Amino acid sequence: MQEDDDDDDIFGMMQDVEEEFVDRPDQFEKLLSDAEKPLYEGCPNNYTKLSAIVQLYNLKVANGWSDKSFSDLLVAISDMLPQPNELYTSMYQVKKTMSSLGMGYEKIHACRNDCVLYRKEYKDLECCPVCGVSRWKLEKNNDTNKTSVPAKVIWYIPPIPRFRRLFRNDAHAKNLTWHATGRIKDEMLCHPADAPQWKTIDILYPELGQDSRNLRLGLAADGMNPHSNQSTSYSTWPVILVNYNLPPHLCMKRKFVMLTMLISGPKQPGNDIDVFLAPLVEDLKLLWEEGVECFDGYRNETFNLRATLLCINDFPAYRNLSGYSVKGYKACPICGNDTCSKRLKHGKKICYMGHRCFLPQAHQFRKQRKQFNGRPEHKKASQPSTGVQILESVSDLHIEFGKGKMNLSVDGTWKKSIFFDLPYWKDLYVRHNLDVMHIEKNVCESLIGTLLNMPGKTKDGEKTRLDMAEIEIRESLKPITESGKQTFLPPACYVLSRSEKRQFCSTLSKIKVPTGYSSNIKSVVQMKDLRLINLKSHDCHTLMQQLLLVAIRGLLPKQVRAVIVRLCYFFNAICCKVIDPIKIEELQEEVVVTLCLLEKYFPPAFFDVMVHLVVHLPREIKLCGPVWLRWMYPMERYMKILKGYVRNRSRPEGCIIECYVAEEAVEFCSEYLESAQTIGIPKSLESRQNVRMGFKVTPVEYKMLCEAHFYVLQNTPEVDCYRLQHLSYLRVLQLVKGRGERWLQA
Repeated sequence: MQEDDDDDDIFGMMQDVEEEFVDRPDQFEKLLSDAEKPLYEGCPNNYTKLSAIVQLYNLKVANGWSDKSFSDLLVAISDMLPQPNELYTSMYQVKKTMSSLGMGYEKIHACRNDCVLYRKEYKDLECCPVCGVSRWKLEKNNDTNKTSVPAKVIWYIPPIPRFRRLFRNDAHAKNLTWHATGRIKDEMLCHPADAPQWKTIDILYPELGQDSRNLRLGLAADGMNPHSNQSTSYSTWPVILVNYNLPPHLCMKRKFVMLTMLISGPKQPGNDIDVFLAPLVEDLKLLWEEGVECFDGYRNETFNLRATLLCINDFPAYRNLSGYSVKGYKACPICGNDTCSKRLKHGKKICYMGHRCFLPQAHQFRKQRKQFNGRPEHKKASQPSTGVQILESVSDLHIEFGKGKMNLSVDGTWKKSIFFDLPYWKDLYVRHNLDVMHIEKNVCESLIGTLLNMPGKTKDGEKTRLDMAEIEIRESLKPITESGKQTFLPPACYVLSRSEKRQFCSTLSKIKVPTGYSSNIKSVVQMKDLRLINLKSHDCHTLMQQLLLVAIRGLLPKQVRAVIVRLCYFFNAICCKVIDPIKIEELQEEVVVTLCLLEKYFPPAFFDVMVHLVVHLPREIKLCGPVWLRWMYPMERYMKILKGYVRNRSRPEGCIIECYVAEEAVEFCSEYLESAQTIGIPKSLESRQNVRMGFKVTPVEYKMLCEAHFYVLQNTPEVDCYRLQHLSYLRVLQLVKGRGERWLQA
C-alpha cells in the first residue's frame, strides 16, 4: 500500500489479504466482487459496495452506535440512494462481510473447575480427566447435560497472524524498527530499549538482537466486571499484549494493543490461570525457538520473526501470574524471606516497617532508638533473588490445578509459573513489574484517610494506639480512659484538626485545573462530612503529583508536612517520561529516608505492603525503564473500551470478542481508504481546527515585538552563557578596531 495515494486502495487491500483466504476461496471471490461492484450505476467518487460499507462501519465503531441504530441508518441511506443500489440494509449482512476480513479466534472448552483445557489429547473427552466433572452445562431442573453447551469457554485470539498482518503494512513495518532506527541514544531512560534488561537479552541472545524487527512484548492480565455494575460479582479476565518495538506515542494506543485471550467468568481463574495461558505460551515459545516466516512490507522481503515477553500487572494479579504469595509475613516478592514484617497484636494486621535496613551503614537513623522501634538497626538489605535461583527453588514443586486443590508452598511460592517454560524467562532481571498505578493509589488512599481520619480508611484508631504502646513507641499517644467509660485518643501529629480538615477540603473543592488535566475534584469532596469519596486511580495520581502539595500548605506540623512533600516529589520524579539514570540512585536514597521519616511520625498500621513496595520502585525503573510504559493506566482504559462492547448481558464475553474482531477488520480496511479515520489512534492536535477562544488577539507593531523579544532574551538564564560568549567576542573585536569600552556598553 502506498501511503500518499489520493484514491482508495481497495485492490491493494485485497492483494494483502489474499493469502489469508487460501482455505476460503469462495469468500475471497465474494469480497473481490464487492470491491469491484459500484454502489449504484453512475456512482461518483468510485464508491464500491465494499468501500461504502467499510466507511460506514468505521463511523459506527468510532462513535459507538448501537446495532439497531446502524441498521436503521442503512435502510434510510439505501432509500435515499438511486434505485437499484448495492448497499446492505441490515447489520447482520455488514457484520458477516466485515468478520471475514478479521483474523478469527478459537473457542476452547475448559473444565468448570479450571483443571484442564479440552484441547490436544483432551479434545474429545466428555468429562474432566482430573476431577471427573462433565464438560457440558447441566439442565436447571435435573442433572442431565445440555448437549453442545460447554460449562466454561475461553476465547483465544492467536497473535502470530496479527504480527504478520502488522508487518505487511509498510508504515507499520517501519515503525516496528523505531527502537533501533528512530530512538535518540543519549544515555537517558525514555524507552525500555534504553534499560539494562533489554540490552542484557540482546547480549545473552545475540541472534535476537541482530534483527531489530524481532518483537519485545508486554503482557497484562487483570479482572474486570463486563456489566459495569459493582454490585455484581462477575470477573472476566482479558489477557493483553503491547508491542514495545513501536514509538512511545504509539505502543500503548488502542490500535496496537492486542487482545489475545478472554477468560470467561463468573469467577476469576486465580492460581489456575496457567491452565488458560497454555496456548499463548506455546505460541510465544514458538516465536522464540523457531520463529515464524513474515513478510516485511517496508523492506519488501521475507524474514524470520522472533519475540520475547515482559509482564505488566497489578499486585493481586502478581500472585496469580508469578506464583508468589503476596500476603502474610513474606508478602514482598522482592525481599522474599527477608521481608521485615510484624503482626500487630490489637489491630490483627501485619505491618511492614524496618526500612532503616536500606540505609547506608553509617546513617544516623540506624543508631536512633526512641523514634523507631526502641532498637538500633544493624541489618543489611537483602539482594533480590535471580530468576535462576527462583527456578531452582520451584523446579521440584508439585502443583495440582483446579478449584479446591490444596498445594504446599516453598518460601512463599505456590507454583512454578508457566512463563518459566520460556527459555529466556530466568535471565530477565525483572520478570513481573510492580504496578506504580495501584501502588500510588493505595498510598494516596492510606495517606488521605489517615490525615482526615475517615472511618474505614484511616490507619489510626484505638487499636492502633494500643499497638503503638505495645511496641513502646510514642507512648504519649496511648488511649486514655476517663472514669472507666469513655476512651479519649490524644491528638496525633498526623491527623488534621476539624478546622484544618475544613481548610483542606475547601482548598481542594475550589481548585481549578486545565481541561483534561483530571476529573472534577470538587465532585469527590464532601464538605459536610469533611472527607473524600469515590477516588479513582487517576484522581489519586493527580493528588499525589500536585494537588495534595497545595492542599496541605500551612497545615500539620512542619516536619510531618515536609515528609509528605518528599513523598509526593518522589512519585512526581518517577512518573517523568525521561529519567536520568544518574538520578535514580539519588531517588533510591531519597525514598528510603522518606519512608524512615514516615516511620517516625505515622502509626505502624499505615505501613501495609503497598507502602513498603515504594522502596523497590527505583530499582525497577533502573532495570526496565520509565514507569509510564509499564503501568496499568492504558490497560484499565482499554478494559473500559471492552466493557462498552457488551450488548447482550447474558453473553458478555461473546459480545466482546465479536466486536473486537469486527473493529480489527475496520482498522485494517481504514488503512486503505483515504477518507477513513482510524479508530485506535486519536486525531492529533495539529489536525484539528485551530480555534482560539477565551481571549482577544491584539496586533502589535514590529518594533514593539522586537523590544519584547530582546527583553525576554536579556532576562532568561538559559541565554546567559551565549550572551557572555558574545560579549567576549565583541571585546576582542573592539581591540582590533580600536574602539573603547563605552562602545561595547552601548
